Amino acid sequence: MTFMAMTLRLTEEENARLDELAVAEGRSKQEILRLALADRWARLHKEEQLGEVLGRVLPRYRALLDRLGPV
Repeated sequence: MTFMAMTLRLTEEENARLDELAVAEGRSKQEILRLALADRWARLHKEEQLGEVLGRVLPRYRALLDRLGPV
């Protein structure tokens, strides 16, 4: 695994929140940020997958959904 270095500029408030999370979870600040990135990336891809599935399924059931009417 190759690691890349980067600089992250946070406000004092953001840094305090990051400190609080790190202490609460017993993790390093770096680990908290890496986990947050992984979580956000996973959510983005789940949303994309849901969009693809709905794009295939909704047209198939459009007539039924129209008959059922709005919720």
